[in-house]
Amino acid sequence: MITYLLRRLFFAIIVVFAVTFISFLLVFLAGDPARSLAGVDTNEQHLAMIREQYGLDLPLHQQYILFVQNALQGNLGQSYRYHVDSLPLVISKFGLTLQLASASLLLSILIAVPLGILAATHFQQPADHLATVVSLLGISTPGFWLAILLILIFADWLRVLPASGNEGWQSLLLPVVTLSGYNIGLITRLVRRSMLEELRKPYVTVAHAKGQRRWVVNVHHVLRNSLIPTVTVLGLQFGAMLGGSIVVETVFAWPGIGFLMIQAIRTNDLPIIRAVVLIVGLAFVAINLAVDLFYGLIDPRIRHG
Repeated sequence: MITYLLRRLFFAIIVVFAVTFISFLLVFLAGDPARSLAGVDTNEQHLAMIREQYGLDLPLHQQYILFVQNALQGNLGQSYRYHVDSLPLVISKFGLTLQLASASLLLSILIAVPLGILAATHFQQPADHLATVVSLLGISTPGFWLAILLILIFADWLRVLPASGNEGWQSLLLPVVTLSGYNIGLITRLVRRSMLEELRKPYVTVAHAKGQRRWVVNVHHVLRNSLIPTVTVLGLQFGAMLGGSIVVETVFAWPGIGFLMIQAIRTNDLPIIRAVVLIVGLAFVAINLAVDLFYGLIDPRIRHG
């Protein structure tokens, strides 16, 4: 287990350095950073002063080392629009996005896993057909269209939920349902397929021959053995929701990092963009590391590998 943990930590460190390098390069991919700071109508003397002030006149490798040193101290530059340090601002918004993604993941699990189990254990029966239709609808429905539909129904016609903003738990419901739609369809299909593969294996027949109850075999043996691909997708989707909730947050004006990212892109606020990419990248690495370690709890063969 220690060897497995160290190996995963080693790869995680490599990915973290890759994320920091990509975040560093974002400023230069967007054009001349000095001109972004000074504006379009400026002279070369002013540009030279800005380059010297922010260390942009240094060689690229020295700038990267300086960037890493500042990042380790929590300094990713000051926002051009808000005139505050970008990293604390992004971290404060990240909590709201984490709240939205966590609630969406929980809702997806609570609906998709039982639905997938029901479909697999009632193969080619009405329950299986119903689960298939629900999963296809979830995968096929565009998130922005579902968001607008929910706003029209619950905020405009019924007037029971707010259409936007962060005014308490009621404001969280519509974004959570919207963000969960695709994941419910994806996880339902994955659980169904994984369990169908396990149900055809000989150990299931042996368990039934020993007189074990059907629900015990399905939950304790079949579901557990089919969890690894499901856990993998759950981890990937959780990371994707953290970084890919831009559309949902924009439609519902949810003040998370996705909404902040859109505003930063519109105003060319490079420190905010770089901080968002760095925080989301580090969160994605941490989630994947946690998923890798969770494998050992599911499958003892991995634990002792």
